[in-house]
Amino acid sequence: MRYDLVIFDNDGVLVDSEPLSNTILAAYLTELGHPTTYAESVRDYMGAAVHRVHDLVLERTGKRLPDEFDETFHARVFAAFERELTPVPGVLDILGKLTADGVPYCVASSGSHERIRVGHRKTGLGAWFHAENVFSAQDVGRGKPAPDLFLYAADRMDAAPARCAVIEDSPLGVAAARAAGMDVYGFTAMTPAATLAGASGLFDDMSDLADLLA
Repeated sequence: MRYDLVIFDNDGVLVDSEPLSNTILAAYLTELGHPTTYAESVRDYMGAAVHRVHDLVLERTGKRLPDEFDETFHARVFAAFERELTPVPGVLDILGKLTADGVPYCVASSGSHERIRVGHRKTGLGAWFHAENVFSAQDVGRGKPAPDLFLYAADRMDAAPARCAVIEDSPLGVAAARAAGMDVYGFTAMTPAATLAGASGLFDDMSDLADLLA
């Protein structure tokens, strides 16, 4: 492959978590008096760290979310993960190919380290990702769409940004990768291709990724 490092987003790319988490987020915001549909949650928050939820609600309503918001939201999400979470179809095959080809890879997620660990434990991805190749927005000052997380991951993995490929499924993630000077491939399984137009390439089936990276 022509890259020295492949950086995966987590939610929606490695684990099929976006439908679960956005359903829960929309319901919880609505419960708190901020009516939100599933489609609006996907549009506004998919691919973002949880602080974006606080920021947008405050900006739009002038009201702050309760202090226990993060704890309650994450507890509901983790419970749903334990019941229902599965890996994205085909992702184990691409991880196996990268390993066989000797191509380093990592995950760089807007989610917390705890969220990543819970999801990976449930789906079996913990066998492929360990402390040395797992990075979270918790590790940097700014989450996506800022480039900080991807640049941090590349630095920790000893790869030049121009030699990195990022796999993303959100407009915020695509913007972050482009700002980091990296190629980015947009996964359109649940994201409209038009919203990922800035990507270097688009694909809707994980089995097609290897050819894009070759």
